[in-house]
Amino acid sequence: MIKRFLQKVFSKKTKAVVAINQADSIDTSMAKKITAKTHKIDKSLISQAALKTCDGLQKAGFEAFIVGGAVRDLLLNFKPKDFDIATNATPEEVNRVFRRSRIIGRRFRLVHVLWGQETIEVSTFRGHHQAEGDAKTNDSGRIIRDNIFGSVEEDAARRDFTANALYYNPANEEVLDFHNGVADIKANLLRMIGDPLTRYQEDPVRMLRAVRLSAKLGLKIDSATQAPIAKNADLLQDVPPSRLFDEMLKLFLSGHAIESINVLRAQHLHHGLLPMLDVVLEQPMGEKFVMLALKNTDDRILAGKSANPSFLFACLLWHEVLAAWQSYQDKGESFIPALHMGMNEVIATQAEKLAIHNRHTATMKEIWGLQPRFEQRAGKRPFGILEHPRYRAGYDFLLLRCDSGEMDAELGKWWTAFAEAKPDERTSMLLPDTATKKRRKRSRKKSSAGDKVILESIE
Repeated sequence: MIKRFLQKVFSKKTKAVVAINQADSIDTSMAKKITAKTHKIDKSLISQAALKTCDGLQKAGFEAFIVGGAVRDLLLNFKPKDFDIATNATPEEVNRVFRRSRIIGRRFRLVHVLWGQETIEVSTFRGHHQAEGDAKTNDSGRIIRDNIFGSVEEDAARRDFTANALYYNPANEEVLDFHNGVADIKANLLRMIGDPLTRYQEDPVRMLRAVRLSAKLGLKIDSATQAPIAKNADLLQDVPPSRLFDEMLKLFLSGHAIESINVLRAQHLHHGLLPMLDVVLEQPMGEKFVMLALKNTDDRILAGKSANPSFLFACLLWHEVLAAWQSYQDKGESFIPALHMGMNEVIATQAEKLAIHNRHTATMKEIWGLQPRFEQRAGKRPFGILEHPRYRAGYDFLLLRCDSGEMDAELGKWWTAFAEAKPDERTSMLLPDTATKKRRKRSRKKSSAGDKVILESIE
């Protein structure tokens, strides 16, 4: 036991010495060094978990920086939602520094460092591909596996936009800027590092990221960065649907969903993601419904409230569901079965382009399935709807339908009044049940003797 303990102690010491040598070899001479006095980053906006992660790596002898979007947002005086760390430590070395950490990913190996409820993502500096076979790409040039490590300068060159190639060192509060990212931010410009077409071929999701950042931050996309986008939108077909869904979720939950949709359409990127949007937005009622849903989402996000992705995608696909629902009824299917067939068809079609997670599609179906039930305002049915676990989402969806003109506004007002009324007042609000009661036969049951058939009927 003592022998193992001594080996562990001296092993750590050796690793620390190697790390210090690595840190000393890092060349930052090519970067502009922007001091705290100049950049004026408010350190109180930085997550304590991110600060502790950097501190832990630096004390172990490694270089560590807060990087990317977090630095960009700090320079714009926004509180970042997420914090990423870049270091010269390998994933295995990071994993050894932090007890509560795990290595993830195959395409890009990363480390998640856990601090209570917060997770900090740590990546090793990426290097250039010096030899054929260093990184694995597909036929269109998209990088599908890349774990080539390098220097901080090489890492900066591998990042997408100049505004994201910024490295903040919490220890000395200095920002390293290799590609004039700070100047571009001040000029409200979003500019790609390197040749834009090549960078989009490496990772087509960068086109969506350009749209999101432009809409969210009010940055103008540089002309050279924008030029290849519309012509290369079909590159998105090579991206796994699950990854596209995650990126679209970021776009719609950015607080600037309406502007994002407008830019998506202007750049012809939506065809590979939500191809039905053109059809929906060409219909006055469909356009009004979608825009109301997006505005409500933006308002909630900007007010610091949460937004339900299931609800949002239910809104985006609703008019496709309506069309499919009607189509099945025209083919002779009854009312409710036709709705369920329409829902399944739309979700299956959409899954080919954008893999909406099952937990979201289940909620979407519940929201859609409640809509015809809201038209039933007699008997016990309204009381049952109030107890439904998705009542609130379904009710909000109904109000959007009323506001867009799809449904009579009186229906929405009735449900608002019914929900707000005292329990003993609700019965008087019910409408007369005008439906004709039908007697239906139960299945025939044989008596225990087997020679007597009982036919019962109920109202």
